[in-house]
Amino acid sequence: MSDSAATGGFSADAGEGTRAVRAGLPDPVKYEPTLPGPVFAAHFHLPGEPTGPYTYGRDENPTWTHLERAIGELEAPGHDDVETLAFASGMAAVSAVLFSQLRTGDTVVLPSDGYQALPLVRAQLEAYGIVVRTAPTGGDAQLDVLDGAKLLWIESPSNPGLDVCDIRRLVEAAHTRGALVAVDNTLATPLGQRPLELGADFSVASGTKQLTGHGDVLLGHVTGRAGEPMSAVRRWRKIVGAIPGPMEAWLAHRSIATLQMRVDRQTAGALAVAEALRSRSEVSGLRYPGLPGDPSHEIASRQMRRFGCVVSFTLPTRARAERFLDALRLVDDATSFGGVRSTAERRGRWGGDAVPEGFIRLSVGAEDPDDLVADVLRALDESGR
Repeated sequence: MSDSAATGGFSADAGEGTRAVRAGLPDPVKYEPTLPGPVFAAHFHLPGEPTGPYTYGRDENPTWTHLERAIGELEAPGHDDVETLAFASGMAAVSAVLFSQLRTGDTVVLPSDGYQALPLVRAQLEAYGIVVRTAPTGGDAQLDVLDGAKLLWIESPSNPGLDVCDIRRLVEAAHTRGALVAVDNTLATPLGQRPLELGADFSVASGTKQLTGHGDVLLGHVTGRAGEPMSAVRRWRKIVGAIPGPMEAWLAHRSIATLQMRVDRQTAGALAVAEALRSRSEVSGLRYPGLPGDPSHEIASRQMRRFGCVVSFTLPTRARAERFLDALRLVDDATSFGGVRSTAERRGRWGGDAVPEGFIRLSVGAEDPDDLVADVLRALDESGR
């Protein structure tokens, strides 16, 4: 990334709102839109030797370029040695890092409490002869199984349990042992946490969630320092073809402009909901990293700038949880998280997470926090009758 691309035309010390609004925009051209529309192209004019930036639609696209620059400017502001690659989904991005870096006989460390698709990933890695070790996120437990690993995969905060680990500590330990480190930054977003600044080699995220924030795009990305590891990720994308559509990439870039406003609003709302839930006797296992007294609050306060939009808690029974969800009026009963409209679900219905039957993952949207708190408390009252 060039210096001009890395700054997007704004100063290196610009605020995060300015960065989000201006990120990835091309130099202005008279009579052209400030954000060019999506480029739909399977191929490009290519006379002579294929030396230009755009040759074939599976490899590069101008709409991806703008989006990738925008994400890179948020993930690692001021760094011109960083590159970002966009993918068709968060799992495409996750798979690209794991399967491009690992070979038969290698060892990888995964969180035992991570995203519910990770057990499927584990099975596939093991089918390829890769040794998989797991440990929980909390308490930096992955430190105990690092010896001999080629790659450490961190998910912090974890989904859905919201545990936080000391990323810098784990990175230093992994690098000392010769292992690369990837951090799933989906729950935090680049405005909440910058894994590369904490020493990680890769920051990986699902753009489906809060990064784009409207529940209408499937997307993923990998950001890392330029070099062979990222070149291998790029080769994997070319081989597998897990590329985003130009419309999805354009919608994502458009949405990033409001990221700081959305994240700040949703973070404030999440804290308000968590504080309200703390006083309810029927609620157990309440977790939110921004809540004083949360087991992860101390370390989260050191490495996160914002604590995210997700609150998790447990109601006494599956039936109580389902009645609570049915009683909500401002919260949609839906999976995923990070959208401007609040969502919640009984996470155990998927069967992939080791959570109680009454476990609720609530994603706070951009509604007025007072209205959302009132809706949650009313639904709790109604569900208990």
